[in-house]
Parts: sequence; C-alpha cells; structure tokens
Amino acid sequence: MKIFARLSFLALTAAALLTSCTPGERGALVGGAIGAGTGALIGDGTGALVGGAIGAIAGSEISKNRAARNHYYGHH
Repeated sequence: MKIFARLSFLALTAAALLTSCTPGERGALVGGAIGAGTGALIGDGTGALVGGAIGAIAGSEISKNRAARNHYYGHH
C-alpha cells in the first residue's frame, strides 16, 4: 500500500508540474524519462544517464517542431 501511495503522489506531482510547462519543456521531460527508462533497461546507470540526455534533447526538438508546425492553424 505504501508503494501505491508513493507512486500516486509522484504521478500527481508530475502532472501538476507538467501543466505549467511549454511544449518544448514538456517534450524534454517526457523524452528524458522515456530515454532514461530505455537506457536503464539496455544498460546500467550510465545507459540511463545517456538515454535520458538524448531523450530530453530529442523530445524538446520534436515538441518545438510540432508546436511551430501547428502555429499557423491557430491564427486563421
């Protein structure tokens, strides 16, 4: 039960923090989390660190491109 409470608290905190982020920041956080998880599965702590860094950069750039591409439709 303690694990469920901790995970619930972590999920609610993450959701609250992500609501005030820009698309680039949100993409960096999500990409970093996915990259770190994948890196940890493939390798050790170094893999998680490298995967998180690469995922954060990729997630940020993908989100920025998506936001810029959809910017046109919001003003017409």
